[in-house]
Amino acid sequence: MSKSQNPLYPIFLKLHQLNMLIVGAGEVGYEKLSFILKSSPEANITMVAPEISEKIKLELEKYPEHKVHIIQKPFAAKDIDGHDLIIAATDIKDLNQQVQQEAKKRLKLVNVADTPDLCDFYLGSIVTRGDLKVAISTNGKSPTLAKRFRQLLESILPSEANNLLDNLWQIRNQLEVGFSQKVKKLNALTATLVSDKEKIRQLPTCEDCPYNK
Repeated sequence: MSKSQNPLYPIFLKLHQLNMLIVGAGEVGYEKLSFILKSSPEANITMVAPEISEKIKLELEKYPEHKVHIIQKPFAAKDIDGHDLIIAATDIKDLNQQVQQEAKKRLKLVNVADTPDLCDFYLGSIVTRGDLKVAISTNGKSPTLAKRFRQLLESILPSEANNLLDNLWQIRNQLEVGFSQKVKKLNALTATLVSDKEKIRQLPTCEDCPYNK
């Protein structure tokens, strides 16, 4: 494998069927919580922190039918029990490391804010068009580039993408042929999606970067 190749394997988790713990409810916790709820508004989330920021309280008002379980107290190792995914989201480095160590003792997957080496998983940038969802990873190297690439894809992907998915789903269910024939027919139907080269945009090169001038 090339040293420059991203070794991460992307998966899409059903967070409404899992239990997630976020330790921290300040600026970092808000960033993590808002990102998760934007993509998975039915996620099961518990937040543990001695203080809850006003931004988090306002964020939760956007999801009146969903209750994020708030436990207002300092973190304790036992808080991890019963949770599948752990996020250490404080601005206190030693506390984040403690959360990570306690999570690993219990064989839990953990994400540590702004510390890629301690993460089992990353929260990548996400583009959503109805049922179509694209996740972007830079292997933890540049969340800023992932954000810009997300914005690029959002400008390219048509808002009608979900209608296309619905139509293809109906066609797929109506095809009374074998698997290989079904794949060939669906490949033919979707071939035009990649035939229009004018829709492909290029990111600026390093030479175009204004910081190099």
